Amino acid sequence: MKFLEYTPFDSLFLSSINLFLNHLNLGESTIKGSLETFSCKQTGTDRKLSFSLEQEILDYLEHSSDSDTPSSVEYLTSRSSRRTLIYLVLTLSHLYPDYDFSSAVQSHLYFREEEWDNFKQIFDTYLFEAAREWAIANEGSSFIDSMTNAIDEVVKLNECEIYSYNPDLDGGPFLQKGAIWSFNFFFYNRKLKRVVSFRCCCFSNLATDGFLGDEIPREEGEEDFLMGMDM
Repeated sequence: MKFLEYTPFDSLFLSSINLFLNHLNLGESTIKGSLETFSCKQTGTDRKLSFSLEQEILDYLEHSSDSDTPSSVEYLTSRSSRRTLIYLVLTLSHLYPDYDFSSAVQSHLYFREEEWDNFKQIFDTYLFEAAREWAIANEGSSFIDSMTNAIDEVVKLNECEIYSYNPDLDGGPFLQKGAIWSFNFFFYNRKLKRVVSFRCCCFSNLATDGFLGDEIPREEGEEDFLMGMDM
């Protein structure tokens, strides 16, 4: 994963939102979240993983049977869909470097394409307290509007595909001490070859005494939120 110099991405919108969600204490709970932008550029490490993921998918299709989910087989048969899935899995592997995302077929089961209205509903449901705090700190401005502007600046929302990632309750990288809820959304612009991830967790302050000093896990030395992804 290499860093890219891309000045427009270092925007006021993104910086303000990431600073706001870095450690938002709401009394009984704390929200930690971030917007991170990836450009799908080639690097050696990701090239190896993407090749491995592609081969796994092709092997799965070759040996698929009538017992396999028809929708999964149909989706993975499309070269464009496979490429999108690999982009998303590579993004996850950089967001959560300590977790094994080497199975694209398994990860595919946890991704779901979403509509903007569904994202907004989840945003309004889980971040209503955060939105109130944002308005207080930013002269009454709308948190969802600021989030929309930040994402649109990078990937042009009207050209995006939106995906959520929802692993099993007993799996995935999101089960951290004291977690009440978490979500991961990905905004992928196929033309621009860019992915914006929005991940957010809410922790109980009663259950996480001394725990929230750590940032959301990410690779050592990653201080920018624009990174190159190998394909």
